[in-house]
Amino acid sequence: MSLTSGLSCPRTPLRRFLDREMSAGPKPLRENFRTRYATEPVLMPPEGVGTEAGTVGTAIDQRLRLALTAAEPVDLATHLGIDISRGMGGRQAGERMGVVGEQLLQRLAETVHALDPDNRDLPMDRSWEEEQDLARLLLAAAWYQVAARNPFGFTYTPLFLAAVEAPKDLTLERLLDLPHRDLVDDVTAQLDHAATGPLQALRATTDPADCKGGVMFAGIDITADADLLADGTLIEIKSTRHPHRFEKATAWQILGYLLLDTPDHHRIDTVGLYLTRTATLATWPVEDYLALLGARCRDLTQLRATFAELLINCTADQEPFELDEQYRVQRLLERLATPVPAGHCPVCAQAMPPAFTGRARRYCTNWCGRRAPGLRQRGWLPGRQPDLAIAA
Repeated sequence: MSLTSGLSCPRTPLRRFLDREMSAGPKPLRENFRTRYATEPVLMPPEGVGTEAGTVGTAIDQRLRLALTAAEPVDLATHLGIDISRGMGGRQAGERMGVVGEQLLQRLAETVHALDPDNRDLPMDRSWEEEQDLARLLLAAAWYQVAARNPFGFTYTPLFLAAVEAPKDLTLERLLDLPHRDLVDDVTAQLDHAATGPLQALRATTDPADCKGGVMFAGIDITADADLLADGTLIEIKSTRHPHRFEKATAWQILGYLLLDTPDHHRIDTVGLYLTRTATLATWPVEDYLALLGARCRDLTQLRATFAELLINCTADQEPFELDEQYRVQRLLERLATPVPAGHCPVCAQAMPPAFTGRARRYCTNWCGRRAPGLRQRGWLPGRQPDLAIAA
């Protein structure tokens, strides 16, 4: 089960749960973000990046994690990708990708150890030559990560194509020559951007032992790893070239990570978003984040428990197609719905403010009033039962 796949389709149980329980949707959060964080010039990728923007995003993500904590120099997905690559492209190509991958792991660990990137007595970035070398290592590792996340997409990477074309010629040096110079420059440019911005300020006020990259969540059968945790602040890193949009998927992704920490193991008190191309670090206390999304249940412990029950009782990241399963999911969502006591807004389930006009209020705010018809159409408010074949 995958958090990101569950968020990508509006008909999955996971998305239906969040779309209903977050009664305001992402719009107030997006407006709050745009109000607080003025539009900054965007560091656009060079022409040579092309379709490799995702590879650059993975590499700069890992480089920024290392600046906060270098306890784990290599991402788990890289290890998995190397293992998976051994069985792809034929015997010779697979063997070479596995051998070179292991050499990459060793070189990357040695380089990170030598550079000591999370040392707070040193600046975030190192010399130009050192950063160029590290960027090439991280870009190569990013290609292996593709094998772990999207094996089909991996077959289009320069790594795979080079291995299939000439297995015997694939060496570590050949692999590190594959990234286009624009990819390398894009990674180092985004790091330069971060070195004088708010992420550097966060780095200066935290200790490596209080930071963690690739945050996992125990006790939940779902694939999810948050980018960075820095002393209670959970941060999602995005290298999008459209940073001011604040997509709904991003808002839900951050929320999903927050809810997955059911035992409160990570003690998350703040959530945030770091945008590498504008060097913007946007953060919200957990209570404010839930309020901006219009969370029906503002008790985080209770909301986490309900979310965990959803994940346990259904395949939350897949759209149910069988009619029996549609009914079962519908009943489950109804059972997990936050109750709305008398005197509370039927949309957001919060206590109704006093009416000053002498007339009873139907909703607590105009925003909830505008949201009500859409929620009723989906069967999330009394007055209409959803067509399960559509709603599911």
